[in-house]
Amino acid sequence: MAYVYIPVQNSEEEVRVALDQLPRDASDILDILKAEQAPLDLWLIIAREYFKQGKLDQFRQILEEGSSHEIDEYYADVRYERIAILNALGAYYSYLGKVETKQREKEEYFIQATKHYNKASRIDMHEPSTWVGKGQLLLAKGEVEQASAAFRIVLEGDRDNVSALLGQACVEYSRGHYGESLTLFKRALQVYPDCPGAVRLGIGHCHYKLGHVGKACLAFQRVLQLDPENVEALVSLAILDLQTNEAAAIRKGMEKMQRAFEIYPYCAMALNYLANHFFFTGQHFLVEQLTETALAVTNHGPTKSHSYYNLARSYHSKGDYETASRYYWASVKEINKPSEFVFPYYGLGQVQLKLGEIKNALSNFEKVLEVYPDNCETLKVLGHIYVQLGQTEKAQEFLRKAAKIDPRDAQAFLDLGELLISTDTGAALDAFKTARSLLKKGGEEVPIEVLNNIAVIHFEREELELALQNFKEALGDGIWLTFLEGKANTYEVDATSSLLQYKDMQIFRRLEEEGHSVELSWNKVTTLFNLARLLEQLHNTETASTLYRLILYKYPDYVDAYLRLAAIAKARNNLPLSIELVNEALTVNDKCPNALSMLGDLELKNDDWVKAKETFRAASEATDGKDSYATLSLGNWNYFAAIRNEKRNPKLEATHLEKAKELYTRVLVQHTANLYAANGAGVVLAEKGHFDVSKDLFTQVQEAASGSIFVQMPDVWINLAHVYFAQGNFALAVKMYQNCLQKFFYNTDSQILLYLARTHYEAEQWQDCKRTLLRAIHLTPSNYTLRFDAGVAMQKFSASTLQKTKRTVDEVRSTVDELENAVRLFSQLSAASNLYFNGFDEKKINTHVEYCKHLLEAAIVHREAAEREEQQNRQRLDLARQMALAEEARRKAEEQRKFQLERRKQEDELKRVRQQEEHFERVKEQWKSSTSSSKRRDRADIDDGEGGHGEKRRRKGGKRRKKEKSSRSRYEMEEADMMDDHDEPEDDDANVNFREPGYQMNDQDDNVEENAQDVLAAAGLEDSDADDDAAAPSSAGRRKRAWSESDEDEISERKPQSSLLRENSADLQDSDGEFRDKRQENAAVDDED
Repeated sequence: MAYVYIPVQNSEEEVRVALDQLPRDASDILDILKAEQAPLDLWLIIAREYFKQGKLDQFRQILEEGSSHEIDEYYADVRYERIAILNALGAYYSYLGKVETKQREKEEYFIQATKHYNKASRIDMHEPSTWVGKGQLLLAKGEVEQASAAFRIVLEGDRDNVSALLGQACVEYSRGHYGESLTLFKRALQVYPDCPGAVRLGIGHCHYKLGHVGKACLAFQRVLQLDPENVEALVSLAILDLQTNEAAAIRKGMEKMQRAFEIYPYCAMALNYLANHFFFTGQHFLVEQLTETALAVTNHGPTKSHSYYNLARSYHSKGDYETASRYYWASVKEINKPSEFVFPYYGLGQVQLKLGEIKNALSNFEKVLEVYPDNCETLKVLGHIYVQLGQTEKAQEFLRKAAKIDPRDAQAFLDLGELLISTDTGAALDAFKTARSLLKKGGEEVPIEVLNNIAVIHFEREELELALQNFKEALGDGIWLTFLEGKANTYEVDATSSLLQYKDMQIFRRLEEEGHSVELSWNKVTTLFNLARLLEQLHNTETASTLYRLILYKYPDYVDAYLRLAAIAKARNNLPLSIELVNEALTVNDKCPNALSMLGDLELKNDDWVKAKETFRAASEATDGKDSYATLSLGNWNYFAAIRNEKRNPKLEATHLEKAKELYTRVLVQHTANLYAANGAGVVLAEKGHFDVSKDLFTQVQEAASGSIFVQMPDVWINLAHVYFAQGNFALAVKMYQNCLQKFFYNTDSQILLYLARTHYEAEQWQDCKRTLLRAIHLTPSNYTLRFDAGVAMQKFSASTLQKTKRTVDEVRSTVDELENAVRLFSQLSAASNLYFNGFDEKKINTHVEYCKHLLEAAIVHREAAEREEQQNRQRLDLARQMALAEEARRKAEEQRKFQLERRKQEDELKRVRQQEEHFERVKEQWKSSTSSSKRRDRADIDDGEGGHGEKRRRKGGKRRKKEKSSRSRYEMEEADMMDDHDEPEDDDANVNFREPGYQMNDQDDNVEENAQDVLAAAGLEDSDADDDAAAPSSAGRRKRAWSESDEDEISERKPQSSLLRENSADLQDSDGEFRDKRQENAAVDDED
């Protein structure tokens, strides 16, 4: 037992005070201290003891009395104790302000603490303990920089001040400078190794923040060695164990948490972790108790935020979204920014989505994304939120980002596929396929929904075989394979009987009796229904109807199966059976809008207008006017009522049209993308004459309806063509009718062919009109109206042709044929009208017959006149053609002659050049041989003999020159003959201008010979005696002499082409001989001289 001895004034006695038995009323002990004027350090000891015992009021009472004005005056010389009392009060108020949650009280406590510290500073402004207290106060207020300045003032005076070192370490820790903080903690420990374990607790936290988990664990364990009941160290070690995510470590961590709770049941952190543990074990009652206790014992914002978060999660998991939302909000308010603790924002966003507060949820999830920008779960949630807000582009962006961040997240690809399926089927298909492959790689079973979606997309893209494969994969093994593979054909009958016996399920009972399993799980019903729809598209209605009946056999309340069977019956024009099937569906659900709408449509086709209207009204009332199809059907009813042929009343027609427009507009207001309502509105506008507006509407509907297998709207194509027709744009109308006929009806719809024929008729394209009507008659030969229209088209064509000022014979003949056909058609129709089964007026038909016969008589006269004129034109054309041929022949002959002459000149020029070159070579050789002439001059006798021979040679050369001259004369004569032949009159028959080929070749040979003589003359080799010859005889005489001159000329006549070169070479040889003889003769004369 500890005692304090208070000395009695003016005496040696002392008053002993037991510290563990201090009086409850501090006034008693204060009276003693004041009466005996006890030292101030005793005041501090007694006040500290009260604080330890938790008697805070007594503690504060003693210190406030010790710092009163009277005490200050009495103990004016005692400075340290007075400062210590003031600092103790400042520290106390700083603590109260730190733990206070109410801002007003917090500020008041801080003001009190500041007042006491300032008073202490006035006593001694350099006292280190005062600056340390101020630094702690500033740190509690969050003024970190000023706190750091206060601690540094102390450290500048005493670098080993432990309190200042610890305070500065806390400052650096608050700044996030964990390394510097660790250094300061270590330095404080070195200065004072016996400091409490809390110092090592700070070291452990610094190591933990720096990632040194092992060293942090050692530090916390050292704290426990020094203080086995240190709750903070136990909680810290427990957290480290829990973060390992190992079962054994988690168990140890929870044991430490439990021990900390047993030591100090008001540790908020331990309470929060225990509550978190019990949340995952499902013990929500303990969670609520622990978190409420934690909230009661702590004022620390982040700790309270965790407590509120645990409490909110508990209520969230129990489905109490309102309470959960309130506690999530409380958790959010306790933190300054999302980065401190982001989980309450995520939970609050989830609860707000449940409560329908989409925009608030969006805001909270965006805050989560700011802290964790790559969190896939947040990205996927944001994608779904933007889908609900209608911002599909942003939704796609977030989902694509999530799939890119984690390419192995199959759910991200599934969500992306679900989003894209309505806008981009190709991308949706890729996303679904990627998800399927990821699930298969992960060893997970691919959900049937995914395979069904893949198959449906293939179905929409008209990839029917791929759709069939995926539907089979989704369904797996089952009785449906028996029908798909045709193994149950022995039980099946034709499609009509199958529909008539749709209630008879004997086929399935037989299969069960034979041991087949006729099972159909509920999650495969939709996929099997889609498969049956695919089979319908593949025109396998027999198997499709069997699958529908299988669905009805296992699930008799599946209304859509009844409706599809009714649709098949309707397609086969079996309206009574279709109505019966729809009524069966209504027995299951008499408020089914689809069944009611279909029944109304069937009644309308059955011409039961009153019942149809009542049925459509019942369908609309079944959905409180929200079913667009029922409203649309009522609009159609009003439109058909307005355009009925019988008893048309303009006022009633306008009323029905206005009502139809109102109903169509109502549907468009509810569903702006409803193509059928837009088409109906366009029809009403067209009926009212607003063609431009209706054309724009039809064009938009046509563009929207194109490219989808599930949207087949030939009506909009026909309506658009009608508008073009009404506007007089017949070319576009024809094109639109033809495209519709080819795209939707495979060119087999007689009604559209009639529309097309009418367009041709209005465009005065009578032949196209007739051909179109003949196609329609081929499709519906019993429709006599088409025959009448064809006759009118023929009549119009004939009349328009005969009215032409210029017409060809073929046109007139075609007119006669058309009129004959028209007369025959009208005669047939006249005969048929007598039987009263076509509704034609016999008088009108006879009028057409008489008119066509009148036109036929006129056409025959025109045909005969046209044929005569055609015969005359043909004769004139033949004569002109003959004259043109003659002129062409003359022109060709002239061109041929010119060509031959030009070619001969070119050949002669070439020969002349060649002969000159050969002559030059011979002259060179002779000059070389003349070098030995001096020896021959000495031989006179020999020279005389040679002179005699030279005379003979001259005579011989003279003969040759005569021959050459005669040959040249012959060439000149032949050329003259040719010119004479050319100058003959041209009035004779054109055939006289053409020579015989043999004669032309002979002329060519003669010309060649004469050209050869000209070449010799040009070369200076012609005989000089030729000048003495007589004038040339006539051309015939020259030709005879030339032919009798030698045998070589005869050979040249028979073979002109081959002898040409030989003749020229012979002439050249003769010329050479002559040249040599003349040289020798000249030499002899020189010798005589």
